[in-house]
Amino acid sequence: MSENLPGTSRFHEPLTRDNAALLLVDHQVGLFTGVRDIEVATLKHNVAALAKAAQVLDIPTVVTTTMADGMWGPLVPELAEVLPADLEVFDRGTVNAWDEPRVRQAVEATGRKKLIIAGISIEVCLAFPAISATAAGYDAYAAIDASGTFSETKRTAGLLRMQQAGVIVTDYATTMVEILADNADPKAYELYGALDMPFATLVGQLSAAYSKNG
Repeated sequence: MSENLPGTSRFHEPLTRDNAALLLVDHQVGLFTGVRDIEVATLKHNVAALAKAAQVLDIPTVVTTTMADGMWGPLVPELAEVLPADLEVFDRGTVNAWDEPRVRQAVEATGRKKLIIAGISIEVCLAFPAISATAAGYDAYAAIDASGTFSETKRTAGLLRMQQAGVIVTDYATTMVEILADNADPKAYELYGALDMPFATLVGQLSAAYSKNG
């Protein structure tokens, strides 16, 4: 677990560009076909936006698949298209991504102790590595709307188990906005563009119209 400043806790110490890394677990074509707790189009949008925003902020990203040449297929194209061309995707057989030494070593190599995680399914591909990372001393953040599963029951069970284990539950945009920290930052417009939140686009349009007519 990361060291906290006086008067802070692991729940209140902010995510920053220096302490955060991103782990995306098994956003694969075959698994997407079973998702029922979130609209598939929304899930694809959110995980791609999370990956793009992480690149804007230079957040190290680790990506995994399970049996990509067989059981679950490749990454969904929407995610694959926005990842760096030279990024290695770690394909594995272990149920828990944290049990694959290459994945764990890639996370360790980032030198970051706050780990934002998204995965399909919530109760396995997200929860298992999030719980394992927490036990290993990381602060794990579950980006719940960049994750999905096969029923509301599984979603609830996964969320409860993660919370019982001390995983911090959040959403994809909040993690990146927390890292941005300052809307006057030169990268703010690029970041919000990557996040592609409809309300933020509307606010920007209204602001531009007000500036033009003011």
